[in-house]
Amino acid sequence: MNGEPKKGRPLPKKRCDDQECEEGAPAWLATFADLMSLLLTFFVLLLSFANMDIQKFQDMMGSVKDAFGVQVKRKQDTYIAFSPSRYERDDIPMNQQNREVMGLNMAMQSALQNDETLKKNVDLKPDDSGLLMRISSGVMFKPGSAVLTKEAIPVLDKVIKIMTDHNFDLVVRGHTDDILTSPTTYPSNWELSSARAAAAVRYILEHSSISPFRLKAVGYADTRPLVPNTTEANRKMNRRVEFYFKHPDLKH
Repeated sequence: MNGEPKKGRPLPKKRCDDQECEEGAPAWLATFADLMSLLLTFFVLLLSFANMDIQKFQDMMGSVKDAFGVQVKRKQDTYIAFSPSRYERDDIPMNQQNREVMGLNMAMQSALQNDETLKKNVDLKPDDSGLLMRISSGVMFKPGSAVLTKEAIPVLDKVIKIMTDHNFDLVVRGHTDDILTSPTTYPSNWELSSARAAAAVRYILEHSSISPFRLKAVGYADTRPLVPNTTEANRKMNRRVEFYFKHPDLKH
């Protein structure tokens, strides 16, 4: 038939852009695949030699997400449950820092036992690096004021004793609700919360020989509420002063 090649004669090779096409993958592809394999092996070796810190990696990933605007739901409090039974287990190692925090916690609880007012108004929250003592602002200050009340003195005296007996640094944090009580005295809750934290630190320095390098005063206004500022009961809970005893080996 017309158009069919004659028997015994090979078919002509296909042509690509006036050049003969070779069967199979191009020659450069094998070289490229070898290069990729070598690079993969190199990075695997780098990874195996690296000393990865999982916590730092997670913190870094969180910072990257924040930088790109990824919404991350964070807990307002991330305190770790701290009970003696947790450290009595053989499968959970306990280092020197954990022992010091546990000793600090027991000393603080013992100091509060003889004062019913403080037992009702003070909340202790230990974690792996320190101890948080939270107390209502109403115990230490009058509304809209940064002047210490007489009820604040026993609290601060116990803080002084704890810092004298234990080598921990202290961060005093002032918190308010979302309402400005006395705008004529303090232009905003930032000034009020900072003034309250500073007043507590000033009393500690004036009534002890504790080094000022161990103390820090911070005001957060209403930026770190424990509960939403939707009711008066919630606002009362958010108006607080926090004393965070932090291990000196860790940065504030």
